[in-house]
Amino acid sequence: MKFGDVVMAVATAAVILVLITFLLDWVLISTIGYFWGMNVGFIVSIFLATLITGYLFAAHIWEARMKAIAKITILTAVLIMFTVMIEVAALGPYWAAWVQETYLDANPGANPSTFDWYAIAGTYLGSQVVLNMVIALVLGFIGLYIGSMFKRPTRS
Repeated sequence: MKFGDVVMAVATAAVILVLITFLLDWVLISTIGYFWGMNVGFIVSIFLATLITGYLFAAHIWEARMKAIAKITILTAVLIMFTVMIEVAALGPYWAAWVQETYLDANPGANPSTFDWYAIAGTYLGSQVVLNMVIALVLGFIGLYIGSMFKRPTRS
């Protein structure tokens, strides 16, 4: 699979992911709340987006199956990593307030210094990036594999 095909597969998955996430968030947030609605929506969306992408790019994937799936999955995980970091940067003060609230709820009576907050926020960001990348790697691989199975190449 050529690098251009990998980029096109990841771009296709990203567009599908955004569309599915929007629809699922719309439904799930109103039924199960913001926290669970957003998280369940993302998990289901990443699987469905890679499943559809696997189906659409099955002909390219079947050339060198595991290698192609690995390339698409890794580039998707990198895209997710940057997306999480950009989202945190865009939400700046709200994200920092959430980190402080979450940390103080878990550690009542704690009085971290400014540097401690810097380290705590960095740890939270790192854990969010790792968690989202692991979800993207695992569900992306499974989705691409299953999606490519639905459309086997024709024998000539």
